[in-house]
Amino acid sequence: MIRTAYQEQFIAFETIVRREIMRFLRIWTQTLLPPVITQTLYFVIFGKFIGSRIGDIQGVSYMAFIVPGLVMMAVINSAFSNVVSSFFSVKFQRSIEEVLVSPTSNVAIIAGYVMGGMIRGILVGWIVFIVSIFFTRPNVEHIGIILIFILLTALVFSLAGLTNAIFAKKFDDVSIFPTFVLTPLTYLGGVFYSIHSLPGFWQKVSLFNPVLYMVNGFRYGFYGFSDVSVISSIFFLIVLSGILIYANVYLLQKGTGIKS
Repeated sequence: MIRTAYQEQFIAFETIVRREIMRFLRIWTQTLLPPVITQTLYFVIFGKFIGSRIGDIQGVSYMAFIVPGLVMMAVINSAFSNVVSSFFSVKFQRSIEEVLVSPTSNVAIIAGYVMGGMIRGILVGWIVFIVSIFFTRPNVEHIGIILIFILLTALVFSLAGLTNAIFAKKFDDVSIFPTFVLTPLTYLGGVFYSIHSLPGFWQKVSLFNPVLYMVNGFRYGFYGFSDVSVISSIFFLIVLSGILIYANVYLLQKGTGIKS
């Protein structure tokens, strides 16, 4: 049977995705378990110990308030780390060159790695949400909004992880962005507080943090309130995804970080 070009690209995409899934499931004690343990500690420390001293936020207990933020934090970190570590590994081993010289298109390569990162991020987020039920009973008001934000967030940070991996020249470069950019943005993105509790100046500064829009949009899906416009947040994530897709396609075509 003669395969069409579309079928060949889909097979390549499917192969990369399957390999990525098998990779992180094979070492699940390193990829799935640690983020769940970390988020559980947040539930215990911030939710139980500190949250018991904090009043309700817009009619929601503090423990329930932080659930969407902690789930989103798990999605962000897992999606990003899966792609950056996987793609940099094949680049470091120079096995990525075999893929690049094959008929597999750059779009199929990007889509495969990004889909693998999205699946791991969403899976970890779902596990964290299941764990949260043992501490509180979060409401779900807009399931569609929840799905939109978790998919777009996983997409954005999977693409960002790929960009980081393309530019990385050594293993230390893989951890620079998560340590000095991703972690601060996450902790200052409204996971543990509402920006309305900040002074006016810092509220305005917070609006430049992309994680703020992801966390608040996701929280709106649960409780129906947000510090920022949900529609604007969705539009922002779509635009950011488009920019990152274009950037990654351009970088692969140019051979950035791959061609010596």
